[in-house]
Amino acid sequence: MILHALEHAFLDTVRMVPFLLAAFLALEALEHYSNNYMNRVLGKVGKAGPAVGAVFGCVPQCGFSVAAANLYSGGVITPGTLLAVFLSTSDEAVLILLGNPGSGPVIARLLLGKVLIGIGFGYLADLVLRNKKEEKHIEDLCRSCGCSDHGGILKPALKHTVRLTAYILVFTFVLNVLLEWIGMNTLTAILGRDTWFQPLLTALLGLIPNCASSILITELYLAGGLSFAAAMSGLCAGAGVGLAVLFKTNRPMKENLGILALLYVISAAVGLLLELVL
Repeated sequence: MILHALEHAFLDTVRMVPFLLAAFLALEALEHYSNNYMNRVLGKVGKAGPAVGAVFGCVPQCGFSVAAANLYSGGVITPGTLLAVFLSTSDEAVLILLGNPGSGPVIARLLLGKVLIGIGFGYLADLVLRNKKEEKHIEDLCRSCGCSDHGGILKPALKHTVRLTAYILVFTFVLNVLLEWIGMNTLTAILGRDTWFQPLLTALLGLIPNCASSILITELYLAGGLSFAAAMSGLCAGAGVGLAVLFKTNRPMKENLGILALLYVISAAVGLLLELVL
């Protein structure tokens, strides 16, 4: 069981590395080479952030949620953009559905629903929440590692990537061991079947910062153990490893807890609404 969990943790983590490196390269480049023109460009992109984030987030992997967590921690994107990416992240669900004949309509409903939910609540979050990153600088991420006195961007970006990759590997391994130990049958019994409160439980399951949660939710849906509404609730809450990265890189911690609470409330509410409509 331990070897199986370690293998999956390694494979999941390796897929994150290019996105981590790209995000840190972007942060380092912004720190060293930003100017008034770049700030104006970022300002314009920021207004379209939730829409852009929701579209990119639905690509079937959680790399974009990892990059978004890093960019938010560096003050580059808004809370609404981060939330849009998290809500639309589809992780492994689409790939699993593609392996089942006749799943085209389900995939279309899933992706369209998650993109619309991400865009809507992303813009709403930016309207309601003040951006608390106004006075935060990208170089804050470098204070603890001593890489702020360098001249280039590759070395510190690699340093950040290696450190965060190690963190993700350990975190993912521990979660995989727990999921292997609990087992799918036990989880199915806990979540129940054809109950109105299923979305509340699957949203909690989706918050587990690991690709395994989206796989489990999708498999349970395909096996008939979950309704579409419950599956949508869990998959909206599932931001992959992005949540773990957010809690690792962003401060203050209460801000992370607020984003986590928002993600759960929105996802659970969407599931409950779908249960009433469908």
